[in-house]
Amino acid sequence: MTTEKFHVTGMTCAACQANVSRRVQKVPGVQEVDVSLLANQMTVTYDSSAVSPGQLCAAVSEIGYGAEPLSAPAAGPAPGGRDFESQWKKRQKDAGDEQAAMKKRLILSLILLAPLMYVAMGAMMGLPVPAFLTGMENALISALTQLLITIPILILNRKFYTAGLRALFKRMPNMDSLVAVGSGASLLYGIFALYRMAWGFGHGDMALVHQYAHDLYFESSAMIVTLVTVGKYLESRSKAKTSGALDKLIDLAPKTATVLRNGEETTIPAQQVQAGDIVVIRPGESLPVDGVVTEGRGYVDQSAITGESLPIERGPGDPVLSATINKNGSFRFQASKVGDDTTLAQIIRLVDEAGSTKAPIARLADKISGVFVPVVMGIALLTAVLWLATGHSFEFSLSCAIAVLVISCPCALGLATPVAIMVGTGKAAEYGILVKSAESLENLHRVDTVVLDKTGTLTSGKPVVTDVQVLAPGLSQTGFLALAAALEAGSEHPLAQAVTDYAKAQSITPLRAQDFTATAGRGVQAQINGQLCLAGNLAFLAESGLDTHVAQSQGEALAKQGKTPLFFVQGGQLAGIIAVADSLRESSLHAVRRMRKMGLKVVMLTGDNKQTAEAIRQQAGIEEAVSDVLPAEKEAVIRRLQGENRRVAMVGDGINDAPALTRADIGIAIGAGTDIAIDSADVVLMKNSLEDVCTAIELSRSVIRNIRMNLFWAFFYNVLGIPVAAGALWPLLAIKLSPMLGSAAMSLSSVCVVANALRLRFFQDKGRRPDQPSAPSQPETLTINETKEGGPTMKKALTVEGMMCAHCQAHVKKALEGVPGVAAATVDLDAKLATVELAQDVADEALAAAVKEAGYEPVGCKAL
Repeated sequence: MTTEKFHVTGMTCAACQANVSRRVQKVPGVQEVDVSLLANQMTVTYDSSAVSPGQLCAAVSEIGYGAEPLSAPAAGPAPGGRDFESQWKKRQKDAGDEQAAMKKRLILSLILLAPLMYVAMGAMMGLPVPAFLTGMENALISALTQLLITIPILILNRKFYTAGLRALFKRMPNMDSLVAVGSGASLLYGIFALYRMAWGFGHGDMALVHQYAHDLYFESSAMIVTLVTVGKYLESRSKAKTSGALDKLIDLAPKTATVLRNGEETTIPAQQVQAGDIVVIRPGESLPVDGVVTEGRGYVDQSAITGESLPIERGPGDPVLSATINKNGSFRFQASKVGDDTTLAQIIRLVDEAGSTKAPIARLADKISGVFVPVVMGIALLTAVLWLATGHSFEFSLSCAIAVLVISCPCALGLATPVAIMVGTGKAAEYGILVKSAESLENLHRVDTVVLDKTGTLTSGKPVVTDVQVLAPGLSQTGFLALAAALEAGSEHPLAQAVTDYAKAQSITPLRAQDFTATAGRGVQAQINGQLCLAGNLAFLAESGLDTHVAQSQGEALAKQGKTPLFFVQGGQLAGIIAVADSLRESSLHAVRRMRKMGLKVVMLTGDNKQTAEAIRQQAGIEEAVSDVLPAEKEAVIRRLQGENRRVAMVGDGINDAPALTRADIGIAIGAGTDIAIDSADVVLMKNSLEDVCTAIELSRSVIRNIRMNLFWAFFYNVLGIPVAAGALWPLLAIKLSPMLGSAAMSLSSVCVVANALRLRFFQDKGRRPDQPSAPSQPETLTINETKEGGPTMKKALTVEGMMCAHCQAHVKKALEGVPGVAAATVDLDAKLATVELAQDVADEALAAAVKEAGYEPVGCKAL
């Protein structure tokens, strides 16, 4: 079997997508067809011995669309895959051109529609109208003016007619068919009325002129296509915004690489690296390909690929991945996977394939229009035939038939979804939730499973001290932390940074360390106060000849809680243990509880080991945790859940989450995440709060309920009006619904739809916690064990408004620590709370003034 992609042109709605899929599926030799309306692509799996690409393209052309094969993508980690890169950029340009053309068409249509409505309805609304357009004697001038303004609007929106009528002739009607029939019927009736008015003037029959002067519905024809263009424009916007993620992925890997050739270092383009080459990596450099370390050591930040929150030590024999960053140390590695085989290339391929195969949701209006259009046309035709058969005039019969078509005009159908979507997305923005497309907001209400990435989503993404255990007799907490800070001050490891940051926050001055040495992957040692002191992992203690029995039992207990224990030794005796972990956000815990109350299954994906993942799962109250997963496996988990008939929303923030975000029914990116994650997602949370996921789902449910109500009212008017328009009341009451009244009924249904959609402005997420100051996000437990009794430390807390990012957080911290008497300050960006530790009494006003001087707004200060 051969799998090939095709570029498809001419598709405008879900009905088009279904038509193409059904037609190609009927071709002998075709096994599977996947058509993407968003990407204008078709992926076909077929028997190349039974059918050719040309035959597949011909099958698509038979039903009025166009198709051409796409060359096989050469997804590479750098600019090596020129064919794929050029195709992707062409797709991006096409989407942008489509949106620009649609916007221009919409603006011009609205500009022309304004004077048309003024000429047609101005006199009836009491507006001042030029004398040459008023009165029966000028009726023909007014009619010709309306026609001349209407024609450019219809020409601007001629795609509705070309696509809709073509689909109708192929017996595959879609939304465009409904627009073309409704608008065309109004136009044809208007032209007919224009001729009748001219006949009346020529024969002196002013009564006839008066009758048809009120039967001009050119404005209805123009308004139909203009209002539906609003909805189409929303679709073009969503298409134009789907092309950014892959560009950033292609640019992620370095453009050059340093390799050993003939014993000398040579810089070459990254795509020229071959398997077996020795690549040289220095601090701060990105890895161009996958490989295995041959010599040297370094700490590699793999968060972009694996999602691991901490840099991982890599030494001889350890594998390294492309697009990861060497944070510290230097090493050489042998390239093992290059070109299309690298980890980054696989991520690129997954993002592209997921984006091409994810089918957008079927439009309810398109589904109904497939039946509604032929039924309405049949009723209109039957109406004309029956009235003619009963001896009524042609004008009477035609008027009834046109009235049927006009009253079943798709204006309300066109407004039902986009107006509610526009109001819903605006409301979402008020909550700091950016919804990229109408499809995303519609799809959210179906979600029954939420998959969360751990690092940076559930947790803060930065290691902090969680436990301090002082074990040496006679050693105080302050003395132990001073010892620990002295040892770790010489290390650049992230865990060492967490220890020194904690000691600084406690206003502890490190002791003086001499003869400092570091053992890669083990720990550090130095002379402090004439004693040999060590800090590191359990293996380092064992290699130093120390008894590890107590340390091992204490360390295992901490490890089971998902924490990393650091052991400190003074003079051959275990002085204490400091545990470090990536802490859970309080807002995330509340959000998980709320998701479960909403009936959602919560699953956590992480690149961490099983022990850490299980500890986090229990702390957060999550139903299922999947650990040790790479990007391809994350995406596979999403597919597995979808295979269980689940609607999956994926929440993540890293580049490694991009394939899973794209594969999921709804991808939700944390606002502080990478640009690639944000571009791959359907929804972006600007406030970094998982509670916004709950809000987005609740809002989506409200929007969908609103849309269904809109569609009901739209069809209620049509279904009620069609029998009246067909003349059902004429035999008994001599009441006939004129096309004008039919158009009024259509307009009324549109007004009801808009008014109902505007109710969404009053949406409130009642399950959401009110925004209020809370304690800073801390690890689940902060345990202090000491042998010396210490007095309480004076602390105060300030609520600070106006902080938007980590830079703001740093500014506030620096301002507070600059106040005389302040020993240390910690600032929680999520809680908008600053906590200060005081060496002496400091007035609240002094603290508030420092915050205000830094450019932020202090709101209250209280002692803790």
